Amino acid sequence: MGDFSAQKVGQKKDRTLTPHSFQGLLGWLDQGTNSDGQQYLEMRRRLVDYFDRKNLTNFEELADETLNRVARRLEDEGTIESETPAKYCYVVARFILMEHLRETQKERVMVESITKHQPTQSVSEHQAVQEMEIKEKMLNCLENCTLQLDPVNHRIITQYYVGQERVKIENRRELAASLGITMNAVSIRACRLRDKLEVCVRQCLGR
Repeated sequence: MGDFSAQKVGQKKDRTLTPHSFQGLLGWLDQGTNSDGQQYLEMRRRLVDYFDRKNLTNFEELADETLNRVARRLEDEGTIESETPAKYCYVVARFILMEHLRETQKERVMVESITKHQPTQSVSEHQAVQEMEIKEKMLNCLENCTLQLDPVNHRIITQYYVGQERVKIENRRELAASLGITMNAVSIRACRLRDKLEVCVRQCLGR
């Protein structure tokens, strides 16, 4: 099995997919046969289902980005060594899922605190798949633990970490005002909720 680089699949490339790269993707998915694009449509359908099961509203966009990312790597390197095209596409999909969750910033700090000890260097494809499966399980546990919170605490933990710098401060000020408490009190409650969720996630993972 060939080396697998997390950086290669995790890195966005701001360029349009060319007809040549799209044809290369079709041929790679067909694995020596000619399905007239049916393998591509089936793979896209499976990826759409994958992201839809994560309760994401832009599941079709994420499925297309997954296939585009694979096509770009094929164009850059000529081939991708993997047990099956489907398996590699799911590996890339998991990276894109993590990337999307970071960009939306929901529960970003909690996810980073739980996964911060995970290795980030280039690893084998088998190891990368295992790591993505672990991180995906962490996210599922985090989602389940968050849903167990009462509405007020759920609102605090999902809004407290949203935004950057000035926007984050304004969000916290508005949150405190809406709850009728001080920003310091909100900070304390958010910290306690984060600790509670970390314990819940670790119990869910069986650690």
